[in-house]
This record gives sequence, structure tokens and C-alpha cells, in this order.
Amino acid sequence: MVCFRLTPVPGSGLVLLFLVLGAVSSYALELNLTDSEKALCLYAKWQMNFTIRYKTTNETYKTVTISDLGTPTYNGSVCGDNQHGSRIAVQFGPGFSWTVNFTKEVSAYSIDTISFSYNTGDNATFPDAEKKEIKTIDGHVALKIPLNDIFRCNSLSTLENKDVVQHYWDVHVQAFVQNGTLSTNEYLCEKDNTSTTAAPIVPSTVPSSTTTPSSTTTPSPTTTPSPTTTPSATATPSPKGKPDVGSYWVKNGSDTCLLATMGLQLNITHDKVASVININPNATGFSGSCHPQTALLRLNSSSIKYLDFVFAVKNENRFYLKEVNISMSLANGSVFSVANNNLSYWDAPLGSSYMCNKEQTVSVSGAFQINTFDLRVQPFNVKEAKYSTAQECSLDDDTILIPILVGAGLSGLIIVIVIAYLIGRRKSYAGYQTL
Repeated sequence: MVCFRLTPVPGSGLVLLFLVLGAVSSYALELNLTDSEKALCLYAKWQMNFTIRYKTTNETYKTVTISDLGTPTYNGSVCGDNQHGSRIAVQFGPGFSWTVNFTKEVSAYSIDTISFSYNTGDNATFPDAEKKEIKTIDGHVALKIPLNDIFRCNSLSTLENKDVVQHYWDVHVQAFVQNGTLSTNEYLCEKDNTSTTAAPIVPSTVPSSTTTPSSTTTPSPTTTPSPTTTPSATATPSPKGKPDVGSYWVKNGSDTCLLATMGLQLNITHDKVASVININPNATGFSGSCHPQTALLRLNSSSIKYLDFVFAVKNENRFYLKEVNISMSLANGSVFSVANNNLSYWDAPLGSSYMCNKEQTVSVSGAFQINTFDLRVQPFNVKEAKYSTAQECSLDDDTILIPILVGAGLSGLIIVIVIAYLIGRRKSYAGYQTL
């Protein structure tokens, strides 16, 4: 969906022009704020989502991810000047808001603070929340940017709190725009500036804002798994050997809505160093969400912040693996992040499962591939927490060899018979000539 809207900002005499791009698994916003003379004074384009952990009435914890902001409003956004700061203010849903403040100096401007408010009284987003209230999280950024430079950060950035993780990516912003003209000079964030490969564009993206995974398997927003799945060790390189097979599931309320069984082996190339990491299912937490058109399975451990598998429905009658996102710490202390939301793997009819017992490779990017072993997944239409009939991958399907072998055998037999017949005819003809 693309929509344009002109909205007056109360009490400022400014005009706000914004473009909202809706997507299945992420939400992009582009903001052009103009002053009373209709000159551009503040520009921002970014994507964001929020992962929130909250306590329920039965003393357990649930985690939700808000990625669809609906139709936001921007009341309170201001251009600012030499005496007053600039601000982007976004409101969405009942009691949800997000604000970023900018301050100006002689030769630079700063992204100063970011505030996020959420309403646990919204039952659709926070079912069974113990407390019904609006909570506000304040984060101090203090990132200084040269005046008349546009700040760019395609890489994933996060602000973490005890109960809230804010994700930002694809960020382009310029406050205190000079002479109404957007700058062509870019000031890159550290991750974009030091990246030796294409910067990851999308972080963990969860299809909806109302996830209700099982409380015994839901990791906290800081990616520490719940007590029942606490990791015991960091994943270690294992260039040889088949990984252990793990069983994972996602619940929607009390019903299981996604099943996955697989051994996972990560192939990573970072800073020209290749490594192979086997996922230990006994040291891996998992959570996720299920919706009519999309489903998410998220894995995490002490080294893996998130490894997301996002499934989607196509043509109303089949499902497939559409998206994989990962962010993890490597042995050298660096962070490896890659995302791809344009995949097409594990295709099967709705109402069935997909199975591939032999080793299969999911190529996420040139720097990241996943080898799967003894794979079976069903992200939709799970009944009684059991797999439905499986569609096997072509690697497992040996039935095609049977008609080939049978055909080859028959062809060989026919050739032998024809040759024998011709030889017999030749001998008969030779005998006739002798007589």
C-alpha cells in the first residue's frame, strides 16, 4: 500500500508530507517535514520494529513483536531551529508512540534521545497482561553528525532495555536541512562504514504485532532464552560431522501452530574467514508466531541473537520459506548480520508438511548458507500437534529412478532380442546361399 497525506501539525503552522510503505514483515516510513515557507527542514526514512516482553496474569512471560504500525500519525513533529531542537513524533495504535529528538550545534547536529511508549492495556497486542498501563522507555543516543550531512545506516541497530528491544534499519535522516535542500553528503554509521560486504538491510522481522508463543520457550528481548531452554555454551565451529536434530514448535494460545524438526549447520564467511557452526538444539531457545498468511520460527542461543525462518502462503494453496534473518556474535567478537526476504525454499501444499532427509542447502547470501539435515516443517494447518502427510524434496524422491531403470532394462532387452534375431536371419540366409 502506498498513500500520500498532507496533515497540519497542531500549533506549529508546519505542513507534514509523509509516505508510508506497507509490507508483510516490516514497515517503512518516509517523512518530509516543511516549514511555513514550504521549505524542507527535516527528512527521515527508516524501518523499525519493537520486541516487548511482558508479565501475564498467570505469572509467566510472553513476548510480542510489533512490526505493523497500521496508519501512524505524526503530531508533534517539529523542524526546530538554533534555539529549539527538532523532533520526529510518531503515534500508532491505542497508546503507542515513538519520538526521536535532535539538537543543533554550530557545525553539527545530534540524534539525542529516543523514547518509546507502549500500552499493555491493549488486549489485542498484550493478551493476559498482568498490568494495564502505558510504559515509556527512554534511550540516550548522542550520535553527532556534521551539519548538512545526511545520516545513513542500512545495517541493523538496536536499543535494548530490560523488557524492550528496538530495531532500526534502512535509516536515512537529516535534521536542520539547510536552504530547504537535502544534502548529497552521507555520514555513515560505523557498521556501514566498516562493512566489507553488502550491509544487511532487514533485521528480524515478525509478521504481526500479536504473537503468543509458549511461555516456556520464549526468549527475553535481550535474546536470553527462557529458563527451560537456557543455553549452556556458545555454538562452536564444527567443520565435520552432522549436526544434532532438534524439534521446535510454536503455539498460538494452547494450540500448536508450527512444527519443525531439523539439524542445522551454518556456513559463514566474515572478513574473508570461513567457519562452519553446528546448532546444538539442547542449547537453543525458540519462539515465534502464526498468522493466516505468514508464520515465524525464531531460534536463539548465547551466541545467536536471532535466527529467523519466515514462511508465507502463495497462490492461496501452497507455503514456502520466504525469509531468513540472522544476527550472531562470532568467535572473534564481531557481529554477523544477514537478511534475505526474497527466498523460495521448502515449497509444499497447504495442509501438508515439507520433508527432506538428505542434506539440503539454503543460500541466504554469498556470505551465509544453511545446511539442513533430516528436515521436516509444517508452518500452517497443524492439527493435534502432529505433522500432516509430507511432500518430499527431490533429493529424497528416488521413485523417478524406478521407471528410468525399468525403461533402461527393457530397452537393453529389446536390443538383445533384435540383435539375436538379425544374427539368426543372417545365418539362415547364409545357409540358403550355400545350398
